[in-house]
Amino acid sequence: MEGKVFAVTGGGSGIGLAVAKQLRAQGARLSIIDVNATALDDAAAQLGGTGDNLMTTVVDVRNAEQVNAWIEVTIKTFGRLDGAANMAGVIGKHHGVRDLKDQDDDQWNLIFGVNVTGLMHCIRAELRHMTKGSIVNASSIQGVRGFAKHAAYSASKHAVVGMTRSVAKEVAPDIRVNAIAPGAIETPLLGQAMDILGQPKQYETEAAITRNGTPEEVANMIVFLLGDTATFVTGSIFSVDGGWNC
Repeated sequence: MEGKVFAVTGGGSGIGLAVAKQLRAQGARLSIIDVNATALDDAAAQLGGTGDNLMTTVVDVRNAEQVNAWIEVTIKTFGRLDGAANMAGVIGKHHGVRDLKDQDDDQWNLIFGVNVTGLMHCIRAELRHMTKGSIVNASSIQGVRGFAKHAAYSASKHAVVGMTRSVAKEVAPDIRVNAIAPGAIETPLLGQAMDILGQPKQYETEAAITRNGTPEEVANMIVFLLGDTATFVTGSIFSVDGGWNC
C-alpha cells in the first residue's frame, strides 16, 4: 500500500477508523471523511495528525456537492486515487423496535439517504477519478438476510449488495468493487443499537463464533480486498460475521 491513496468514509470511528489505521500502517496516504467533526479530530490524532499523508474533511454523504468537492480536493492534494472504503452508515432511532407499518418517513429517508444515496454519491465521485484500483462498500448481515423490525436498514443494505454487484460489472476489469457484510461488531453503531433495544453490549446471534467481532477483524478483510492480492475478486459480498450466515 506504500504511497497509494485511499478515500475512507465513516473514518472517524468503528470499522472506517480501523481500516484507516491499517492502511496508514502499510504506508498509504488517506483522505477520510465523517459527519462528526470531533470524531474526525480524534481519528487524525490516532493516525498521526494531518499533513502530506492524511487529509480529513467533514462531509455529509447525502450531499452530492460536498462529496464531489471532497474527492476533487483529494485529487488536487494527492494527485491520484487508488481505492476507497465506503463505510459510512446509519441505523436510525427505531432500529429493531418497529414494524414496517409503523415506519416514520423521516427515518426511512435518513437511512436510505446515507446508506444508499450517500453511497451512490461516493462511488460515483470516486469512479470519476479512478482508472484502476479497488472499492469496498459496507453492507451487513442484514444485507443478505431479512430481519423483522429492521425493514428500512435491511432494505438499505440489500441495496448496497445490488449496487456493488452492478457497478462491478460496469467498471471491470480495471476497477474491482466488492462489499463486506459484517455481523455483530464492537462499534459505536452496535452500541447505539443495543441502547435502542435496551440490551447488553453482547449481541445475541446464531453465529458459530458466539462473541462480538472487532472492527480490526473486519478491516483485515477490507484491506485484503483493497490490495493487490485480491486481483481476481470482484462483485462479491464477504461475510465477516463469525459464521452467522453460514
